Amino acid sequence: MEETIPRHHRREEQPKNDKLLKTRNLLNVAFMLLAVIGLIIYFAANETTGTVIILVGMAFKIVECCIRMIYK
Repeated sequence: MEETIPRHHRREEQPKNDKLLKTRNLLNVAFMLLAVIGLIIYFAANETTGTVIILVGMAFKIVECCIRMIYK
C-alpha cells in the first residue's frame, strides 16, 4: 500500500498578518483608483496631469510591492 504525501497549499502556509494585509489592500485600492482617474484625465483633459497622477499611483504600487517583498 502506498503512503500518501500530505499536500501543502500556499494559502495555508502564509501567516495571518491582518495589519499588513489591510495596508497592502489600501495601497492597491489607491493605485487602482489613481490609475483609472489618471487615464480618464490623460485622454479627456490634459496629458501631463494624467501622467503625473498615474506616476503617483505607481509610487503607491511600488511601496506595496516593497512591503510584500520585505515581510514575506
